[in-house]
This record gives sequence, C-alpha cells and structure tokens, in this order.
Amino acid sequence: MSQFMQPSIILLRDGTDTSQGKGQLISNINACQAVGDVVRTTLGPRGMDKLVYEATKATISNDGAEILKLIDIVHPAAKVLVDIARSQDAEVGDGTTSVTLIACELLKQSKQFIEDGEHPQIIIRGYRKAALLAMKRLEEMEVGVDALGEGLNGRRLLLERCAATALNSKLICRNKAFFAPMCVDAVDILDKDMNLKMIGIKKVTGGSVTDSFLVKGVAFKKTFSYAGFEQQPKKLVNPKILVLNVELELKNEKDNAEVRIDDPAMYQSIVDAEWQIIYEKLEQCVATGASVILSKLPIGDLATQYFADRNLFCAGRVTGDDLDRVCMATGAKIQTTTNNLPENCLGSCELFEEKQVGGERFNFFTGCTETKTATILLRGGSEQFVEEAHRSLHDALMIVKRSMQSTKVVAGGGAVEMELSRYVRDHARKSPGKQQLIMLAFAKALEIIPRQLCENAGIDATGTIFYTICYIYSVLISQSVAVKIA
Repeated sequence: MSQFMQPSIILLRDGTDTSQGKGQLISNINACQAVGDVVRTTLGPRGMDKLVYEATKATISNDGAEILKLIDIVHPAAKVLVDIARSQDAEVGDGTTSVTLIACELLKQSKQFIEDGEHPQIIIRGYRKAALLAMKRLEEMEVGVDALGEGLNGRRLLLERCAATALNSKLICRNKAFFAPMCVDAVDILDKDMNLKMIGIKKVTGGSVTDSFLVKGVAFKKTFSYAGFEQQPKKLVNPKILVLNVELELKNEKDNAEVRIDDPAMYQSIVDAEWQIIYEKLEQCVATGASVILSKLPIGDLATQYFADRNLFCAGRVTGDDLDRVCMATGAKIQTTTNNLPENCLGSCELFEEKQVGGERFNFFTGCTETKTATILLRGGSEQFVEEAHRSLHDALMIVKRSMQSTKVVAGGGAVEMELSRYVRDHARKSPGKQQLIMLAFAKALEIIPRQLCENAGIDATGTIFYTICYIYSVLISQSVAVKIA
C-alpha cells in the first residue's frame, strides 16, 4: 500500500502542453508548411511583394527573412524556420526564401513516412545520406574564376554577375546594371576582414534611384547644430581631423547638486572656473592644428562659435558607426580627453566639404589616406522604396563578400537543384530497403525551387520540370555515347 500513498511529483507548471508522439510531429510539420506558404510566392524574379502592416508602419518587401521577422509567429516549431532564415541572412545575405522552402518541402515529404509509423531517426539517416551525395555533386559542378578567363577582369565579371543575380528578384532589378558595379567597388575598398559595417548606406528620400552614388570615403548626415554653425567653413582642402568622445559644452548641474558658499562673492569664482575648464578644452583642440573636430558627445553653442571664429569646422552628436568609419578612412584615433593629445591621433583626407543631397545636408570626407570604408547614398521616391532598396543592396553586398572569399559558383534558376535531384535519385535506386524511398523523397523535395519559380512566373511547372529532366538525361546519354566512340 505504501506505493499508493507516495505524493505525485510535478515537474511542469499547470497548463503546460506535453503533447508528443506522431500527432505532435504532424502538427509541427503543418505549422512549418503554413509558414512556407507565406513566403512561397516571393521566390524568384517574378515573385510578388508582401505588404506587412504593423501598428503605424507598413513594410513592402519580398525578402524572406524580413517578412518572417515582421510576422509574429508563436508556434515553437515554426519559429525554427524563422531562425533558419535569419541565420542564412546573417551568414550569406541572400537565399532566405529558398532555404525556408526547401526545409518546408523536406518536412512535407517526411510527413507520409511518419504517418506510416516510420521512426524519425530512420528518416534523418536517409536525408543525411542524400545530403552528402548532393554536396559531393555540388562540388563537382562548381565553376571558378579561372573558367571565365581574362585574369582580373574575369574575377570582376564574376562578382558583378553574382551581385546582379542577387538583385534580380528585388525591387531594383531593373537597375541591377547600375548597382552591381557599385556593390563590387564598395566591397573592394574594404580591408581583409571585409566588415560590411564599414560600408555605410545613407537613405535620402526624393529623386530617382539612379541618382544614388558611391563615396570612396565617409559621408554622414549633418548633425544638430547651434548658432555660429553658419559661419564655419563648408569646404576644406587637406584638413587635419580630430575625433573625440568628449562633451564640449557647459554642463547643467544635476537636480540634486548642491554648492555651499560662505561668501556670495565666491559664487562668481565658481562660474569663472566652469568657463575656464571649457575654454581650456577648446584651446587644447585648436592647439593640435586640427581643421575638423568631430565628437560623439554634444558640442555646444559656445564651442561652435569659438571654432567658427578660428575658421574651423565642428560637429557633435556624430553616431558611433560614422565615427568608426571616419577613423578607418582617415587614420584618426578617438580620444576620450583633450589633455596631452598626441600628434598621431589626427587623421587626414584630401577634401572635406558639406553638400546638399536632396533635402538633406551631408558631410563628405574624400581622398582619404587610409581608405578602408565606403558610403552609398541611396535615393528613391518614397520611404518604402528606399527601405526595400536598402535591404536589396545589403543582400547584394553580402553576396559579393562571400564571392570574394570563395570564388566558386554554380548555376542558378533552379538548374542546380534539378541536377542534384537527378543525381540523388539515380543513387537512391541503388540503395537497399527503406533508405531508397527516403532518398527519393529528398530528391523530390529539391524540385520545389524550380517548381515554385515556374508557378510564380505563370509557367506550367509540371511540364517544365518534365522537359528539364528529359533534357538532362538526353545530355548524359549523348556524353556517354561520345565517350564510348572515343
């Protein structure tokens, strides 16, 4: 009787869903398929854009990662697809919709095996075997820069084609011949690390998208300015640049600050001391010989007028990313104090100027001595268009970066998926037992990419895939006959 008197052990909170088994697996697959259906129609150059309305902001995009990020998905299994798209976007930059669709199709093909009572480990084992075969065939099909010839021109041609392919399914696809060389030039400026944070993309609403241009240096929007800013120079040749993380203005005392004095005459000495401190900081900045003073913290009206009287330019509240890029381009070093400033802390460039771009004023640093950064000023007629163009350029820049690191490519447009499907299918027929069916399911799942491309373009998907398979086998047969005759 003692075993019946033992208290029950509660491991989970009340209301926790503990569903498991075949039913829960099927439910997870159905949830993932629902996510795939959301982004399915955005694939390819004929894919449609999605309008996602959130609170007061509307986003128009066909980027799979962006759409999945905006959608509030609560199902835990479906969230895995969102993580897949995000990791693809962070690592490669493009192909987020493709990886989501392939993952959904693999789950869909495994659904029948699970309903028939097959153990998931057996399915995974078959999928893993098929994936290894696909990777082997993929390495056999890759083409390097050497195949294009023309030396360095062949390398640039490959990079421009990769960038144009990434832009092919985007909103700015009609201008891919304009943006593809721009993306290659921007990434080519970077150092060996190829940190894309060193490429600033500044969005300016208004004008045509072809008014966009690349700055081989740094450009950032004019920061908040005080009286006296108009008297500062707007163009400087061969300036010295001082970058600070120091506040150059009179500070207001905190609410709980308290100063006790015995003699009212001492109050003026306290005020004079505050002014003396700020004037010492300004004199130390001028003594360095710098013509341009930038700071991450505010530069007040007193400092602005002080620098203007000495024909110097200053800007406060510059963002950290812009300051980092200024340092990378000019060789300047950020200083946290104005005391004992070393000579090597200053940067330099051939030209600094402030120019009007659309309805905004921008500060330009060009002809930099250690140019390892670039800026793209992106124009467009509306805010939604500029935002989508920004996402498109980010994908293209990521693809160019990856192509520079690994100069091997394969065919697109669903061609490589069809060949991998054929290769896995041929090897599956030689495999014994259940693995054959699972590998065939893997091969069929790869056909989702060309099939969806056809459906989005309004082409007969079944007929196109059938004729493609016939063409592939006809080529293989003709090659086999040629080898035998030789």
